[in-house]
Amino acid sequence: MRHEFTNCRRMSKLQSISLLSFLSLLLVAGGCSPLFGGKTNGDAAAVLLANEKVDPYAGAKNEVLSYVWTTRKELSLTFNGMADKKTMIKLLDALDEHHIPATFFLPGIRVAEEPDIAKMILERGHEIENNTLNQREIRNMSYEQLYKEVKLSNEVIRNETGVTPRYVRTRSGDSDEDLQAVAAQLGMEAVINYTINPREGDMQSAKEIGEYIERYITRGSIISMHTDINPEVVGAIPYIAKAVEKIGYKLVPLKELVKRGTEHKPFDQIAGYDSIQINPDYEHITPNIFYDAKTEEKVIALTFDDWGSDYTVTKILDILKEEKVPSTFFLIGKGVEKNPNLARAIYEQGHEVASHSYGHEIVTKMTPEDLQQDLVKANQVLTEAIQAKPVRLFRPATGEIDEETAKVAMATGYKSIALYDVTPFDWDVANDADEILKRVMKKRGEGSVIVLHILDDKHTIEALPMIIHTLREEGYTFKHMSELMRMNNN
Repeated sequence: MRHEFTNCRRMSKLQSISLLSFLSLLLVAGGCSPLFGGKTNGDAAAVLLANEKVDPYAGAKNEVLSYVWTTRKELSLTFNGMADKKTMIKLLDALDEHHIPATFFLPGIRVAEEPDIAKMILERGHEIENNTLNQREIRNMSYEQLYKEVKLSNEVIRNETGVTPRYVRTRSGDSDEDLQAVAAQLGMEAVINYTINPREGDMQSAKEIGEYIERYITRGSIISMHTDINPEVVGAIPYIAKAVEKIGYKLVPLKELVKRGTEHKPFDQIAGYDSIQINPDYEHITPNIFYDAKTEEKVIALTFDDWGSDYTVTKILDILKEEKVPSTFFLIGKGVEKNPNLARAIYEQGHEVASHSYGHEIVTKMTPEDLQQDLVKANQVLTEAIQAKPVRLFRPATGEIDEETAKVAMATGYKSIALYDVTPFDWDVANDADEILKRVMKKRGEGSVIVLHILDDKHTIEALPMIIHTLREEGYTFKHMSELMRMNNN
């Protein structure tokens, strides 16, 4: 409790907020909450709130947001805590220079100590939210203590700045059902966690902080940093701004990000979620392994395997959008699970989404039971991510499959094992864009299926426009893989 006593001792020096110091001390011991006004009114309110008995909230709890469901190219930068005035001015200046709106989760006790800093944050166009009163760990707090910790901070922020916080976040980002209930009981909108936390206390330089954030940028993500741990956070702002600009994304206030978020249903509420099921009766299945379409038409299916960062996938999507090329993406479930917004963005752009398994294991080395469980899980992850039924095509890792394994996979409900006849080995970084194009043009033909990869740090992004333009010059058009497969049935 040394931190709380230190804060209270420091506050006792400020006559105008001596009541808050006393109440903060009480909160550590048992819990109370003041309402600001004149000293007499404040004292009276404090007595009432100190004696207030709080029963656990029985209504619907607030949700915890660690990211926002959206396919918009947006994310939010947020901060915990309030550093000294000099540091805060430097941070605000850096944000101004790079035109970044941010959301600051402020401890009520710091707002009471230096309300001019909180007001300056608002004047610079940023948001203020609740970081609890003292940033205490919540795990050992009673429901009543937690309620008063959050409520008191809300009251301090409201009375000093005129802002009523919508969101609450603890210093560590940890939350529990009590905090969710408290936030709901106080009329707040959500408990906020984070998507990206560089743990800047463990990092020595601004560049390290910036590079960490760049590595994990996603649509709808919430970046969380502390203003009062490592002063290098100020120097990290240019790196963050550059990383966001490089990928073509935009930093927006948290309120805006949440407001523009989309509705999200759990997978079992989406039609077709159970289209892939465990089925041990696979011996009678006739495997259908598709490589290319038997046609004289100059049509090609452009397909993409695996998973990658927002940077890589977004650049590929941007190229396909500009060139108006429909494609089929075979996605790894465990990657999609960590970044469902990106999978949804692929689907919303009009591309087909299909399974590349959940764990990307070599299927011929898996037991039938393990393979089917993997495929069911992958389908559930993809269904929930894109909020729709994926196409019922399965492509095994590395394209390796045999007849028996194909039976096992198709017994779950897949219509076909979707392979390919053109592989330019773009996954090999030794193959540059010219080499990738050369390999495609050497093997392509009417009805071909080309496999490329959405892996990071390869040459696929540079090669893709070259492939599209060269094939079009030869008279080829592009179709989804399922369309190409239907040509075999005509």
